[in-house]
Amino acid sequence: MINLKDLTFEELEKLISDIGEPKFRAKQIFTWICRGVSSFDEMTDISKNLRSKLAEISYLSNVKIAEKYISKIDGTRKYLVELDDGNKVECVAMFYKHGITVCISCQVGCAMGCKFCASTIGGKIRNLTPGEILDQVICVQKDVGERISNIVMMGIGEPLDNFENVIKFLKNVNHEYGLNIGYRHISLSTCGLVDKIYKLSEYNFPLTLSISLHAPNDKIRKTIMPVANKFSVDELITACKKYIENNSRRISFEYAIIKGVNDSDECALLLADKIKGMLCHVNLIPVNNVEENKFEKPDKNHIIKFKSILESKGINVTVRRELGSDISASCGQLRRANSNK
Repeated sequence: MINLKDLTFEELEKLISDIGEPKFRAKQIFTWICRGVSSFDEMTDISKNLRSKLAEISYLSNVKIAEKYISKIDGTRKYLVELDDGNKVECVAMFYKHGITVCISCQVGCAMGCKFCASTIGGKIRNLTPGEILDQVICVQKDVGERISNIVMMGIGEPLDNFENVIKFLKNVNHEYGLNIGYRHISLSTCGLVDKIYKLSEYNFPLTLSISLHAPNDKIRKTIMPVANKFSVDELITACKKYIENNSRRISFEYAIIKGVNDSDECALLLADKIKGMLCHVNLIPVNNVEENKFEKPDKNHIIKFKSILESKGINVTVRRELGSDISASCGQLRRANSNK
């Protein structure tokens, strides 16, 4: 049985033609899918005969909200959603003046093993399909009752480790007959799979690439990110420069600042030297507290000093605003707590 949500619009058109129906039906079905219908019977503008044909060869995946928390501080909504097979992933709705942003997951668990991240504890169980990734956006949009305007792929999992499914999702969520969310309103975060960054750059999607750098040199990076044993910082920076060249888009370097690990003045100076002249900015992230490790965030004044050093070298830098701090809105924390429970 085929999950219709896993098909691109072109694949859906072919399927419809193969079962003897006119191609224009694909537009109707694709639109219904992105409205979040849970059964073919809800597709009221197609015939019962076509609905029966679809039910014989396909199904519609659905996610359901297992747990939901709403921050009393800023209204951020944290969801633990359950997939059809019982696995659970997280997504978060964040409210800004410019619209609603949803942070979504692309895998059940994660194989990357970053020491400071709760998502990777327990490893990777499986990839999400394109439809399961799309389901999260639809689910949150229905719960919030307003249009989602921005997407960040920074939830559980490494997007470039689920490359083909993520590419399909990006095409579908951007499609004019679907949710029609522009690529410029989508950010994709990677821990630095260099070969896949080159591959992604060939698609020329004008999305924002966020690089989880977290250290200015290989020595420090290897202690907190196993991916650094395969790809050096210099190799990663070179791939980023190629991505900028191909896509003319600014790259965001994510830097989880950890007390006593990567927060020294020397680290700030070396980081500035590595990325000077690039079309980029640095997003400093005070590290989240995770029970399974002992990492701590530096005090506020130390973070401000680190930021000022980067700025003195001409680097555009921000400190990430902490949203949903009262509901463990950071990636992986809710799923981990549910698993333990």
